[in-house]
Amino acid sequence: MRKVNRILRKNRRVLAELNPSGKTKVHKRQLQQKKFDFSYFTNVYRTKNGNVYYFCYDQGYLPLEKDFYALVERQDYVY
Repeated sequence: MRKVNRILRKNRRVLAELNPSGKTKVHKRQLQQKKFDFSYFTNVYRTKNGNVYYFCYDQGYLPLEKDFYALVERQDYVY
C-alpha cells in the first residue's frame, strides 16, 4: 500500500509541476521524462461528452490527439 501511495503522490507532484496555472497542455514525452506512471490514478471522471479525465488526487489529465494531454486541476463542480 505504501508503494502505491508513493507512486500516486509522485504522479500528483509531476502533474502539479507541469501545470502551475491550473490548466495546460503537454506532450506525453514530458510526462514520461519525469517518470509519470500512467497505470496509477485515484479516480476517473467521465464528462457528458464522453471525455475521460484521470485524476491523481486533485490533479488530472485528459488524453488528447497525437500523444498530447490536457492537464487540469480539479474544480469543485467536477464532483
